[in-house]
Amino acid sequence: MSKQKKERKLKIAMLGHKRVPSREGGIEVVVEELATRMVRMGHQVTCYNRRGHHVSGKNFDIKNKKYYKGIHLKRVFTVEKRGLAAMSSSFFAAIRIAFGRYDVAHFHAEGPCAMIWLPKLLGKRCIATIHGLDHQRAKWGKFAQWYILLGEKMAVKYADEIIVLSKGVQSYFWENYRRKTIFIPNGVNKAEKQKTNEIVRKFGLVKNDYILYVGRLVPEKGLVYLIRAFKMIHTTKKLVIAGGASDTNEFEDELRKLATGDERIIFTGFVQGKVLEELYSNAYIYVLPSDLEGMPLSLLEAMSYGNCCLVSDIEECSAVVEENAIIFRRGDISDLKDKLQMAIDSENLVNKIGSVSAEFICNKYNWDDITKKTIDLYYQ
Repeated sequence: MSKQKKERKLKIAMLGHKRVPSREGGIEVVVEELATRMVRMGHQVTCYNRRGHHVSGKNFDIKNKKYYKGIHLKRVFTVEKRGLAAMSSSFFAAIRIAFGRYDVAHFHAEGPCAMIWLPKLLGKRCIATIHGLDHQRAKWGKFAQWYILLGEKMAVKYADEIIVLSKGVQSYFWENYRRKTIFIPNGVNKAEKQKTNEIVRKFGLVKNDYILYVGRLVPEKGLVYLIRAFKMIHTTKKLVIAGGASDTNEFEDELRKLATGDERIIFTGFVQGKVLEELYSNAYIYVLPSDLEGMPLSLLEAMSYGNCCLVSDIEECSAVVEENAIIFRRGDISDLKDKLQMAIDSENLVNKIGSVSAEFICNKYNWDDITKKTIDLYYQ
């Protein structure tokens, strides 16, 4: 790559996320972290946001802006129905990007890639980041699964480069399509621990008094295993499940019903800002019992606060933590129960793991390095 070419500033468009700024999901965090850094490097970045309400309810809506930290924000038409919001917003965003004056179109997630052929046809360099094998997620119906899988195939055929977040997904694309992909993981920022304040007032929580889960309330996160295992352990600590439903409240209702009778289990709903920072800062351990992940940003964040983490043994989690966490067999409620009880009974072990987790994770996954690698792909 010539120095002159690399010094040329780019016009970049991103789509596939819900909204920026937002913590409605991991993709939104990734898009914001990349876009803000690219702007600071001198590039022009436009993010195409969905119209409509926050996935956890209109109480979390923020005022529409044209710019955020130097990022140009544009809203696109969105059908606010389950399975159609992502599809419709990415469809219209792709059309606008195709006919816009951009050098690069960066598609995030599989479903939006169903339209990647159009910007490619009109001369844009097209990059796809596969945040996970979304068609495998339990929440989607048959049509949505078909459309997401179509997006996967379109990315394979038309994307100039495909970024994956785990070695497992990289192997999937090679074994199924003989398509080479680029492994560029997510990053994490160094966290500053917060004292309890808001979480005492809102939920009656004090330091080291609770086990924490943060994330969407969807079946593939393994929350049924977690609640069932927790109900079998002997502890006065609480289980805090922090997160909102995705698309419908049906699964959340199922979880609340499962937790009935155990007053130690607390559902906070969607959290962000100071409340989220306090929850991470003061947890005894963090638990992520997922069956399926792309690359779990909540796990990186939990470790960045110096938490001891307990995770399932799926490659997307175990490769992140290496030996710096407690690991249980995916879907094995008995093993999860045993590992939870071990953590409760072994405070020295929990402190030992937590003492090294922040430095380990922040050195391993650095957003500045990740942004530079992504920009290099744009230029090739």
